[in-house]
Amino acid sequence: MSNMIVFGTQWGDEGKGKIVDILTEDAHMIVRYQGGNNAGHTLVTHGKTFILHLIPSGILHPDKICLIGNGVVLDPEVFCQEIDKLGASGISITPERLAISKKTHLIMPYHKALDQAREAAKSGQDKIGTTGRGIGPCYEDKMARIGIRAGDLQDLELVREKISKALVEKNSLLKTLYGQEPVDHQQVFEHIQGLAARLVPFLADVSEKIQQAAENGKSVLFEGAQGVQLDIDHGTYPFVTSSNTVTGNASAGAGYLYSMSRVIGVVKAYTTRVGQGPFPCEQDNEFGSHMQEKGAEFGSTTGRRRRCGWLDLVILREAVRLCGPTEIALTKLDVLSGLKTIRVCTGYKYQDRTILYPPQEENSMAGVTPVYEDLPGWDTDISSIKSWKDMPENAKNYVKAIEKHLNIRVSLISVGPDRDQTIRIS
Repeated sequence: MSNMIVFGTQWGDEGKGKIVDILTEDAHMIVRYQGGNNAGHTLVTHGKTFILHLIPSGILHPDKICLIGNGVVLDPEVFCQEIDKLGASGISITPERLAISKKTHLIMPYHKALDQAREAAKSGQDKIGTTGRGIGPCYEDKMARIGIRAGDLQDLELVREKISKALVEKNSLLKTLYGQEPVDHQQVFEHIQGLAARLVPFLADVSEKIQQAAENGKSVLFEGAQGVQLDIDHGTYPFVTSSNTVTGNASAGAGYLYSMSRVIGVVKAYTTRVGQGPFPCEQDNEFGSHMQEKGAEFGSTTGRRRRCGWLDLVILREAVRLCGPTEIALTKLDVLSGLKTIRVCTGYKYQDRTILYPPQEENSMAGVTPVYEDLPGWDTDISSIKSWKDMPENAKNYVKAIEKHLNIRVSLISVGPDRDQTIRIS
């Protein structure tokens, strides 16, 4: 058995979906262990594009089993929409192929209403850049022990009771603090009741399914969402997501203590960020525009334009320290083609000293100055190259520089969005 975990090393949007899709060939089961539909994985297979928000990327492989773990927060409506879209594309989704943990918490309409009201009430630098999908408020209810779990859908009277209790506080906040219309209890219940019949057949003991796979010598691939710098504890707080994105959360979020043979950190060949928050290597100039336009850098969940900048080795060192990757999957290397010089950030100047890891005080990342190393670029279009030996020498040197600084080998290089535009390095 060879278990694997794939995680994002930066601020998300590294291309994890494509890497999971490729590695699924070597796995029996794919498990999503955190986050919600604030994440989006874009997959391109034989020229056809799929965007997934909740269902693990392995679902495109008809012989694989996909699981949604207890660490995920699930919007029932989005889940059903995703199933319908996949079905319309000829991909069959059945409870035999896809299961949801009964412990998975559900995003309710009042979570979204509260999320959006809070963000609208903020101004300027106080805005977090939330997607407004209700992710944070759902995790809040989970920690406050008043959340509704997927397993509760088997007892609709329990769901009705929980909705009623939750809305006492939620409506008070919406009306009194934010000046919004209250949420109607009956409307929420009828909305969830209409979706429950579709979700209940997919409910399962996900921990047991992973255990059975392990006992039968089957390989399991664990899939995270977002990136390390969006981790609620270790990211650029407060401009972070509401869950732990680091690999250590896979055990808690999937419900199984695992042993990993491969830990794959997905690194975009440059750096991007969506929404607010410090971004030391951001290039609001022709270089950033080159990356944005050539990389089609728009969020797959929100459609927002991604901020772009040079590769930041400081945050990558932090990802290595926190997540222990055994290898790197380097994505979007083709986007850098055509640049005469490519810069990489090797350290930060901070309070009159050079540091190699991010400072830990709140908003301290906004006060650092990048230290750059310049590398020669290449003009060759590499999007159709199939092997490492055919890569331009300067592209090879760029990859080797990353390996040298991080002391981690690059095992996969993506040179385009399609599944076939991938180079494996043995």
